[in-house]
Amino acid sequence: MLQRRTTLRLVGIGASMSLALAACGASEEVNNNDTNASTQAEGATQYPIKIENCGETLTIDQAPTRVVSLDQGSTEILLSLGLQDKIVGTASWTDPILPELEQANENVPRLSDNAPSYEVVLDTDPDFITASFGRQFKKEGGVAPRERFEETGIPTYLSPTDCDNGQSINAGGTRSSALTPEVIYEEITQLAEIFDVQSRGEELIDSLKQRVAKATKDLPDADGQSVAFWFADTKTPYMAGGQSEPQMLANMTGLRNVYAQDKEDWPAVTWEDVADKQPDILVLGDLERDRFPGDRLKDKKEFLAKDPLTKNMKAVKEEHYIALHGAELNPSIRFVDGLEKIAEYLREHDKR
Repeated sequence: MLQRRTTLRLVGIGASMSLALAACGASEEVNNNDTNASTQAEGATQYPIKIENCGETLTIDQAPTRVVSLDQGSTEILLSLGLQDKIVGTASWTDPILPELEQANENVPRLSDNAPSYEVVLDTDPDFITASFGRQFKKEGGVAPRERFEETGIPTYLSPTDCDNGQSINAGGTRSSALTPEVIYEEITQLAEIFDVQSRGEELIDSLKQRVAKATKDLPDADGQSVAFWFADTKTPYMAGGQSEPQMLANMTGLRNVYAQDKEDWPAVTWEDVADKQPDILVLGDLERDRFPGDRLKDKKEFLAKDPLTKNMKAVKEEHYIALHGAELNPSIRFVDGLEKIAEYLREHDKR
């Protein structure tokens, strides 16, 4: 069991992993493991362990057995590691589950499509909480501050993809350096160690690296084509900035992000500015939710075709669109699915 205690403060670990720059075409399995089988501990983790996690020190005496995952990205990592029998609740979904994880996810309780209440989480009697985004641990608008969970002896884990210098990016911090796949691999490594399934973590990382290598192998030169990544909102559109996960995808495929100079992950911009920048390609977030106007792909396309500021853009008139799920635009194992789709688009539109 996980010993419950008022945990010390948490900050990020550095699991340094080499990146093989390359990738693949159509979406493939995230993991070669049988995620439908109950996971047995491997005995590789020597408990207790301490993990520095975004400003706090997490102490774990045994593998957690009752986990609540507050975000889709974290949930899909846990499922890919074969830990579905340890998950007592999930929340905050933007997209359907990955097809290869559907069966593993079948009996996992969904507490909410968005953020659940603190009381709903506690009702599951969790011994460990994971989150992809620090907003889940905000006092206002989140589930509860990490300190509140600690008071009840429940350790909390925040993805290192949302942490920089001990602060959550999503909860108001700023990145000092661009996001890379290594940080996603670090999250997998840490969770695999916490749950004592290291070999599954290694296999998952190897699988992702192989797909990266396949997707980027002999990729056509993007020839300086510019791109804007639109996540959501028709009124003040959120476009990906220069240190975000979409910037990472642009770097890996040779595209030029027109908002690369903006250090925020998702700056709110104006349509006047987007029209002025005239990106050659628009990556459109295909979110299966209705939180903001234009969350869904169909609504985005209809807006672009009718709005007086966007309808005359070349990318709109010629429909130079790449549709990516919301989870593929967030730092998660789905970055490789987004990479594959962008690579496929560039191959199909290769003018050589």
